[in-house]
Order: sequence, then structure tokens, then C-alpha cells
Amino acid sequence: MKRGVRLLVVVALLGLFAAGAAFYWRGGEEAGPVLREVTVERGDLTVTILATGVVQPRNRLEIKPPIAGRVEQVLAREGELVRKGQILAWMSSTERAALLDAARAKGPEEVRRWEQLYRATPILAPIPGTVISRNVEPGQTFTSQDAIFVMSDRLTVKAQVDETDIAQIRLKQSAIVELDAYPGKPVPGAVEQIAYDAQTVSNVTTYEVDVLPERIPPFMRSGMTANVRFEVARAENALLLPTNAVRRRDEGVTVLVPDGKRPPVEREVETGLSDGKHVEVLAGLTEGDTVLAPDLRAGARAGGGGSPLTPFGRRR
Repeated sequence: MKRGVRLLVVVALLGLFAAGAAFYWRGGEEAGPVLREVTVERGDLTVTILATGVVQPRNRLEIKPPIAGRVEQVLAREGELVRKGQILAWMSSTERAALLDAARAKGPEEVRRWEQLYRATPILAPIPGTVISRNVEPGQTFTSQDAIFVMSDRLTVKAQVDETDIAQIRLKQSAIVELDAYPGKPVPGAVEQIAYDAQTVSNVTTYEVDVLPERIPPFMRSGMTANVRFEVARAENALLLPTNAVRRRDEGVTVLVPDGKRPPVEREVETGLSDGKHVEVLAGLTEGDTVLAPDLRAGARAGGGGSPLTPFGRRR
């Protein structure tokens, strides 16, 4: 009985060993990635830094009346572009409003008489800009502490740039603003100001960078969330390869070049800018050359329709 049990255990162990060996052997054959051919092409390459921001007025100004009173007429509306000194509204002081109310009980002639004797007070725009908030309507009373209008000279985007990227940001640097509410409608701009004081939130240190749009589109509103791409570097008409087609080693950068029916060979190249998807080739390849790169498409593994190749073969 015991001998039979031992025999079964030995047979089971041998079976497991054989299955493991077969699996290991097949896995070794299929471990290599499937490579695809890519061609060196010319194109433009732009290296950018991405940051999030919020649309805010560059200078936000609350307009408060000099005295308490009542609004008689409102001439400005939200979103209107006004010039410095333009009349936004007419108001009556508390005393004038009381006199006019008493005159109305006596008839229109009495009202016109007091309107001639006691002129209304204009509320003027102190700066040129846009009315972004109108907080009064005709007939509404207010105190001298109430902001009846809010103005902005220009809208800007205040972006939060990580401290690891701030060294690559400079004044007048080109940037592209894209609002979350209006995707696909980029707004060109430039860096106007870089904060000297950092902000730390959840152990992440950032610097506030003001981006001034070249033009303010009608759909841009204060408080909107935006994504900002800062242009760090640009290469035009450059030789480009996918980033995964190059391999960085201690002795340099190489690519894998097909060599007919023989195993592919490594070739040293010199690279420049990279945007994460493509890399600029400065030397070692010419336009139209073919190199091999790992095929990262789903299911593209050796044994799934392609022949297994090691990433790099012999060096030329």
C-alpha cells in the first residue's frame, strides 16, 4: 500500500517537472518582442510643458459709489468693453432720491424742476476694460460699501507650474491655452509674469505663471479651468523616429537596422529633442532609412502572428 502511494507521488512529481520544463522552453522561445519596421521621416517636433490653470482678471477692480443712494439708470452691461471715463450708470444720493420722490407727488413739472436743480451723479469707469459683473438695476438702493460693478482690464490664465519645470519657463515664452469648456479651440498666448514665491499643496511645490492671451475670445470667462502648454523647444524639418525605436546605453544611443536575411545589427546614432513620442535624429541615419522598433500593439507578441526577434543583435 505504501509502495503504491510512493509510486503515485513520484509519477505526479515527474509530470509536474515535465510540464514546467515544456512551459519554460516555450516561454523562452516566445519571450522576444515582435519588431516592426519604421521609416525615418522628416517633420516638426515641439517639446512642451503641460500645466493646469484658471482664467482670472489681470487686474480686478470693484467699483463702489462715493455715497449711498439709488441707481436711476444703468448704461453698461456685463461683457461690455468700456473706455476710461465712460459713464456706467447714473445715481441719486439719498437726499436727491427723497426730493424726487416728493416732487413726483406734485406732478411731472415739479420733478423736472428738481432734476434741473439737483443733477444726478455719474458713475465712471476708472480704467479701460471689460465689465465682468453688474450688481445693480435701476431703482435699486445701495450703500457706499456695495460694489455695483466689477471690471477687469484683461483676462489672463494663472497656471501652476511644477518646480522641476520652472527653470524652462521664461518671459515672453509662447504658450497655448485650451479651456476645458471649449476643447479643440486653442488660444495662443505668452508668458507675462513668473511668480517669485512658491506655493506648496500636498507636498507639491509649484510656481504661478501668468499667461496673457494674444486675443480674448468671446467664450472665455473668468473662473474657467484651462490647460496650458508651454513651448520649450522646437525643431523644424527634422529627422524623426518613434521614441521606442532607439535604445540608450552607457556608451551611447543605438538603433536596430535590418540586414537582409541575416540578424539585424545595431547602429550608433546621435539624437536631439524628444517630445515623448518622437525623437530627433541628428546623425547616423538619413531620410528614408528603415529601423526596427518593438510593436506595442495589443496582442503583438511572438507566436501571435510574428516571428520572435531579440531587440538587438550584433553591432556593426
